[in-house]
Formats: sequence, structure tokens, C-alpha cells
Amino acid sequence: MTRRRSPSRPSRHSRAPRRRDGNRGRGQLRIIGGEYRRRLLPVIDLPGLRPTPDRVRETLFNWLGPGLAGARVLDLFAGTGALGLEALSRGAHDAILVELDARASRALEDNLATLGITHARVVNADVMRFLDAEPTPHSLVFLDPPFRQDLAAACCAALEGGWLSDDASIYLETESTLAPEVPANWILHREVRAGDSTGRLYRRRPTGEDSPTEDAC
Repeated sequence: MTRRRSPSRPSRHSRAPRRRDGNRGRGQLRIIGGEYRRRLLPVIDLPGLRPTPDRVRETLFNWLGPGLAGARVLDLFAGTGALGLEALSRGAHDAILVELDARASRALEDNLATLGITHARVVNADVMRFLDAEPTPHSLVFLDPPFRQDLAAACCAALEGGWLSDDASIYLETESTLAPEVPANWILHREVRAGDSTGRLYRRRPTGEDSPTEDAC
């Protein structure tokens, strides 16, 4: 997943830039754990396109731990695919990576081919339109919508339309100034701040099930 800062006339699909922080070299994505650990993949030269920083990915995947094995992953606003590819490297069963930009989508397909990954696919589509399609439940979702375009709440609500397994984990990244609106059955598990963004990991409980509140740290 990758952040691009919204341009002066933002497209609803543009990504906000993420600072380079712990990534090796300009234009490269490093897989940091699992089967493809230390593999370097090219990052297409698009304005603001940067992999999620290594330290943020390391923190997130430490949170996810062994529960990642066998996960069905949905990576929305995938960008470089840093999170989806990392999940596949660490044992996810399969993944769908959704990205609107055609060039970024082709680069994702090329990187999957380079790694020899056949249990993932790239969907070149508008995320909200994709979520309007017939859903299949996923156990792990990465959601990193562009900043200041009011997409986070709508995407979270759409995911509750059949895209989530009963005990799904959802990683949501937004600008730090935003208090995201999420479904009542999403329980905040952990959060981390990096630069002008905050990442939050939620654990889902089935609608109507009483859930204990988890402390964020």
C-alpha cells in the first residue's frame, strides 16, 4: 500500500505521498519478511508513489503475527502493493489488489510475476465500484484511501456488505487529523502514527455480538 498526497484538484482515486522512511533506495520496494524476504522490486515512477515505510510494515505485521497464515487478503488502493505483497510473502492464502491507476496496476502484475505468485490477482478498478460488486468474505483488509477525500467512512461501511469474515482484521490508514468513522462492531486493537498519517488495526466482531473493548497502544 502506498500513500500519495492529494493534488490541488484531487481525483477521488489519487493517493497521498508517504515519506520515504526505511526503504532501500529510490524506486524500490523491499519485502521485509517471509518467503520473499529481502527481495527488491521496482516501484513505478509516478508522482508521490512510495512504498509503506519498512518500520510501519514491521509494526503492522508484528501485530498480525501468526494469524496471518492462510488469510484471504483484500488490498484496497493498493499502490505499490507493499502490504498485499508482504502478506503473501508471510503466508496469506490469496489476495486481491485493487488499484485504479492502469500503470500502477501493470507494475503490480509484473511484480507478482517476478515473485512467481499465482494465488493473487490485480483488479484495475475504482475501489467503491469494486465494493459494489458481488462480495466474497476476506479475513484481512488493508484500506489506505487518499487523504482529505472523505472516502474512509464510505469504504468501511461498504466492507460490511459481505466483504469481511466474522473475525476479520482491518488495517485503516488515514491522515492523523481525521477521527475515522468505522462500524460499531470494529474494535480498535492497535494504532501507530508515522508523519502525517495514523494506522489503526481493528478486529471485527459479528454484528450484534457483545465485544470487549481493547486498549490501543
